[in-house]
Amino acid sequence: MAGMIVTSALIIWKGLMVATGSESPVVVVLSGSMEPGFKRGDILFLHMSKEPIRTGEIVVFNIDGREIPIVHRVIKVHERQESGEVDILTKGDNNFGDDRLLYAQGQLWLQKHHIMGRAVGYLPYVGWVTIVMTEKPIIKYLLIGALGLLVITSKE
Repeated sequence: MAGMIVTSALIIWKGLMVATGSESPVVVVLSGSMEPGFKRGDILFLHMSKEPIRTGEIVVFNIDGREIPIVHRVIKVHERQESGEVDILTKGDNNFGDDRLLYAQGQLWLQKHHIMGRAVGYLPYVGWVTIVMTEKPIIKYLLIGALGLLVITSKE
């Protein structure tokens, strides 16, 4: 039974990846940098389309050398005429300056390959479960233990 639940979850996740075009179709906001629009613990739903990224859109991006993606707003888009490549500059709504200090050393712009997706919807506060389990590992272990015990003691 537990194997069936895990398999179903993986199939649903892979299906969402294909449908949204994003390697991570759902992310949790981990900081207050996007307040008041998005608060810590909100879950964002992402989509990655072929449309050009525009100023004002909220994107989730990865930085080389960092594991955790960042949710911020695009404040400037620069298209290079000769190559057609696009440079993107972001900023948290609640931050004083742009994100260049967050980017990899020497990096001034994001490129399209850094972008994981655009925010297309959200659920407020639902992501607190993830935050609590990350910040308080004992709760995660207790939950896993309780689920394991439930699996062992359940009768089919």
